[in-house]
Amino acid sequence: MTLDVFPGPVDALPSPTGSGELAARARADGVRFLLALFVDLTGKPCAKLVPVEAADEFERDGVGFAGFAVGAIGQRPADPDLIALPDLASYTLLPQVRDGLALVHCDPHVDGKPWPFAPRVILKTMLARASERELDLFAGAEVEYFLVNRDVDGRLTPADARDGAARPCYDARGLTRMYDHLTGVSMAMNALGWGNYANDHEDANGQFEQNFAYADALTTADRVITARYLISMLAEQRGMTATFMPKPFADQTGSGMHLHLSLWRAGRALFPAGEGGGDGARSGPFGLSVLAGRFLAGVLAHAPGMQAVLGPTVNSYKRTGATSTRSGATWSPRQVSYGGNDRTHFVRVPDPHRIELRGTDGSANPYLALAVVLAAGLDGIELDLDPGSPGLAQAGESSPRPALPPTLLHAVEALDADPVVRGALDAAGAGVSSYFAELKRDEFFAWHATVSSWEHDRYLTAF
Repeated sequence: MTLDVFPGPVDALPSPTGSGELAARARADGVRFLLALFVDLTGKPCAKLVPVEAADEFERDGVGFAGFAVGAIGQRPADPDLIALPDLASYTLLPQVRDGLALVHCDPHVDGKPWPFAPRVILKTMLARASERELDLFAGAEVEYFLVNRDVDGRLTPADARDGAARPCYDARGLTRMYDHLTGVSMAMNALGWGNYANDHEDANGQFEQNFAYADALTTADRVITARYLISMLAEQRGMTATFMPKPFADQTGSGMHLHLSLWRAGRALFPAGEGGGDGARSGPFGLSVLAGRFLAGVLAHAPGMQAVLGPTVNSYKRTGATSTRSGATWSPRQVSYGGNDRTHFVRVPDPHRIELRGTDGSANPYLALAVVLAAGLDGIELDLDPGSPGLAQAGESSPRPALPPTLLHAVEALDADPVVRGALDAAGAGVSSYFAELKRDEFFAWHATVSSWEHDRYLTAF
């Protein structure tokens, strides 16, 4: 297995040829409209509907967007249009959403070149850098979300009014009451060939997870975006709202987007001991190869700097900062630690074939998250880093491992101080990391400037 990545620098990424392949495929599938989709830096899905009659022009010339209107994608009102060029390999039928609809992920271009602020372009560029080392990144993603309703006062409640148990995880009755929605999503995933293998009620009331097989990193990132769209649309059809925000309820477990990561070369897995390290009989922790241990060490070393990307919202830090929930566990890391098959750590090593990054949450942009973690892991390999002893403290040391940033503002400061993470965001062009940091800094201060009911309750008559 090899990655579908471009071998050259970002300004050499090939453009569609207008071969008519997209139109032919769409017509053969009975597709009437193509959803030309990409996301901005926040993960907002942006799209235009292209009728199948215009598919040849779309394949050849792309479709234009006013970039500033898109949102967080590095444009001003006076800038030229973003031209979204389709990646035909990402063509996805979505009859479950609308009859005759298909989705195609796109790469935004400006003046004929891939736009460096486009998350998919950033990930492709980082994957190309790994490919130069004959390394392919594979990833699996756990998509967790809540199904909720809002009452007339704007208060969120689980969409299933009976879902009120203190420990609802894996509850068969709660799972069955959402049978139509969950099976609809599952059948859609399997029709697409994603290999959905489990669907469960998670640890919080109204929270669910639907798993699909791992793939190369770009395919997995595309599927996360498609899954969010699919889940949201199918929930709306049943009068519910699907939310991927990390912590919609203060007293309950939040939603992660755990990433299962492995490196491959020419179809050979490099993470098990004895593979890929070139160090003879030596091996890393928990049956990992030396190379995998170095990759893990890089992830740990750059964890604080990555967190603004892995947890990119104010709400993210309500999840990682939680100390308790109704169920008795938060299932989210607070420290930069790793361990074996132990879900309390920032990185879990469930088996020698992969590592599981648990710091990523449901609001993360999957393209950016995979780009920065790849950069961190490659840095660990390049510098021959050692992950140290597993656990919350190094062997022989009384001090704990570093804590994750406590707020989005602290995370942005850590990002600003980490040249490897900044370099990943700037992979396709300079200025992206500064733009992203300022975007998130503004988000933090916009939240900080609001007056909440907590403040009314605490201060109104306190003095």
